[in-house]
Amino acid sequence: MHVNDDVRFISSSVKIPHPPKTPTLCFESIRSQILHTGNPIARLVDSIRSRSKLDNFNPKSPPLLSRKAKWTSSAPSVSDERVKSSFFCSASLSSSGSGTGDKGALKGTSPILCSASLSLAESSQSGPEGKETPQKGHASSRQNEERVLISEVLVRNKDGEELERKDLEMEALQALKACRPNSALTVREVQEDVHRIINSGYFCSCMPVAVDTRDGIRLVFQVEANQEFQGLVCEGANVLPAKFLEDSFRDGYGKVINLRRLDEAISSINGWYMERGLFAMVSAVETLSGGILRLQVSEAEVNNISIRFLDRKTGEPTLGKTKPETILRQITTKKGQVYSMIQGKRDVDTVLTMGIMEDVSIIPQPADTGKVDLVMNVVERPSGGFSAGGGISSGITSGPLSGLIGSFAYSHRNVFGRNQKLNISLERGQIDSIFRINFTDPWIQGDDKRTSRTIMIQNSRTPGTVVHGNQPDNSSLTIGRVTAGIEFSRPVRPKWSGTAGLIFQHAGVRDDKGTPIIKDGYSSPLTAGGNTHDDMLLAKFETVYTGSGDHGSSMLVFNMEQGLPLLPEWLSFNRTNVRARTSIEIGPTRFLLSLSGGHVVGNFSPFEAFPIGGTNSVRGYEEGAVGSGRSYIVGSGEVSFPMLRPVEGVLFSDYGTDLGSGSTVPGDPAGARLKPGSGCGYGFGIRVDSPLGPLRLEYAFNGNRERRFHFGVGHRN
Repeated sequence: MHVNDDVRFISSSVKIPHPPKTPTLCFESIRSQILHTGNPIARLVDSIRSRSKLDNFNPKSPPLLSRKAKWTSSAPSVSDERVKSSFFCSASLSSSGSGTGDKGALKGTSPILCSASLSLAESSQSGPEGKETPQKGHASSRQNEERVLISEVLVRNKDGEELERKDLEMEALQALKACRPNSALTVREVQEDVHRIINSGYFCSCMPVAVDTRDGIRLVFQVEANQEFQGLVCEGANVLPAKFLEDSFRDGYGKVINLRRLDEAISSINGWYMERGLFAMVSAVETLSGGILRLQVSEAEVNNISIRFLDRKTGEPTLGKTKPETILRQITTKKGQVYSMIQGKRDVDTVLTMGIMEDVSIIPQPADTGKVDLVMNVVERPSGGFSAGGGISSGITSGPLSGLIGSFAYSHRNVFGRNQKLNISLERGQIDSIFRINFTDPWIQGDDKRTSRTIMIQNSRTPGTVVHGNQPDNSSLTIGRVTAGIEFSRPVRPKWSGTAGLIFQHAGVRDDKGTPIIKDGYSSPLTAGGNTHDDMLLAKFETVYTGSGDHGSSMLVFNMEQGLPLLPEWLSFNRTNVRARTSIEIGPTRFLLSLSGGHVVGNFSPFEAFPIGGTNSVRGYEEGAVGSGRSYIVGSGEVSFPMLRPVEGVLFSDYGTDLGSGSTVPGDPAGARLKPGSGCGYGFGIRVDSPLGPLRLEYAFNGNRERRFHFGVGHRN
């Protein structure tokens, strides 16, 4: 097989001017030729029928099967062996004229199939304005069904000579189905075989010619083969990879152009565009002189993108509150790009994730010069309002209602029409409370990296039982924190995001009467500096990987906080925390594995130690009952399976340890309370989907064979 190592392809940027004379059109011209094949074939049969009517033969014999012809030409009479009508252009064979003379006599002769193409002349049996009269239409239909005996079938070139390439002759002969030697053929059968030769893809024209010989009527298919493929010019393909284009046509180099294979190559190009959702296709194909194929590709470039706000009730255009540039900067589709439906869908999803739109759609509309205008229809959600709710605090370990909290909040999703968000909330329980003000700009104006900024002020009071437990007199401790900071976040790469921030915290411990204290009931220090409060300035760094947005997908979180001692009394320490999770689905069953760990170096507040045990740690224990250390590792495995929708069953097992670091925490709060430092838990439970997230009810056993119910809202951390 010939190796096409020397194939040369011309880049799409090269423009070939149109030649002054229109070259052969490989598709449209041949398609029109096939559609108009019937007329020359009908004229061919008319010629044979005219000869048959002039024969002197027995009236009982079938006239259309006669092998004799009476020549009406003025030329001298010659023997059958010497008389051949080349292309039926000679007057040696009589034919029905376009009109009729007296008594139906033949008024003249007309050349049959004089052209080497399949273009048609007006039917000789048409009436005024090209309409066929009923009588002649009936006669034509009858003629199409009458048969002519063919003694020989040949394939020749357009000049009537043998084809130089025998493989092309075999392709044409193999395409024939009805036309066989010594067969009686109808007009329809000859026409169908002409179609088959054209449909083989190797020939740009085919003309059936009847030649009368001594042995009978010879049917010759005069064909014109396509040119040999010598090169390719592709115009307008700006996004199509050159290698893909070369690979699509490389195998045909140096071979006769086959329209069927050419159509497959074009289909593969169009398929490449379709797979990527691109508005593009091959719009024209030409064969230039020298066997050069010219492909014209039409790629619909984006001409303009506009935003249209629709009323959420009537659906009519209205004025929007959001600034158009705030929406447009979220869209990855830009002017001059080839429009992609897949990219457009991602843009719709991105705009919806802004949280300020109720509905989003993109409508492409044709523009001038083959481009497309995009109109994004958006329906805005109400910008802000008040809300109230409730929940459960996992840090409360005693009392039937001690963990219940209520919340009240005001939020505005679209401050200044720039998608900036303001949230003011208050959460209040019997023991803990949080007052928080957050202002978030999800995309800082002028930044091209999608950097967001959050400014936060918070005043919280949380129970200290997770580390220090209850006091000997059953009194409780609360930890008060006043926090203010700023954080910047941005996507680092697909599925990865990074956060950096600076946070100041003022924290201290109070008893149940609200009095600041520095030691607990076991005389263990409650602060690192010996004062009633600890101050710290934290530099925060965090990296998050998420496999997808669904719970149970792979996730990795790395978090590090560094205390900056800008003042002598400010704490200096480094805290690192890592969490990882992955899941495996086997049929309807899902296996979830999670692992977390952390370590603190330096001087830190005892209440900032890592607590182990509880609903989001080792189940079967109270919150922080396993231990509280400078280091920790907690691993968990779950098997979930569907029950009755929306209920899901769960089997789980947990293990956690402080790695022997409990005694290194200032004051050793875990040792004073005889916490084991490590423990395991296992059990079963159910999950119920709800608008707040999954409701989790679990029954767990710990290593001491103690049993405990756990109830939670949302996914485990």
